[in-house]
Amino acid sequence: MDRIALLNQVLDQNPKDAFARYGLAMAHLSSGNVDAALIEFARSIEHNPDYVPAYQMSAQTLAKQGRTKDALERLHSGIAAANRTGNQHALAEMEALREDLRR
Repeated sequence: MDRIALLNQVLDQNPKDAFARYGLAMAHLSSGNVDAALIEFARSIEHNPDYVPAYQMSAQTLAKQGRTKDALERLHSGIAAANRTGNQHALAEMEALREDLRR
């Protein structure tokens, strides 16, 4: 069974599993399916609003796709989540990306 199918099985049992949802998004990203990845990142955030990596990776993905406005919106929410959870490393990286995108 491939990775995407396995993760989908896990999510069938527990749709709110943050690690599996993020893993599925990353698997889609690795296979070049950016749209599916962005959908899964959004679902991860919907189910787990404090799961900071989903904000960070989706913002990076949006930025790479030239969707600067969407990336900045995701960073705004991600920075708030990083502040809530005390994730200083992700906070610093997202703030740096935000500054790069604003130039």
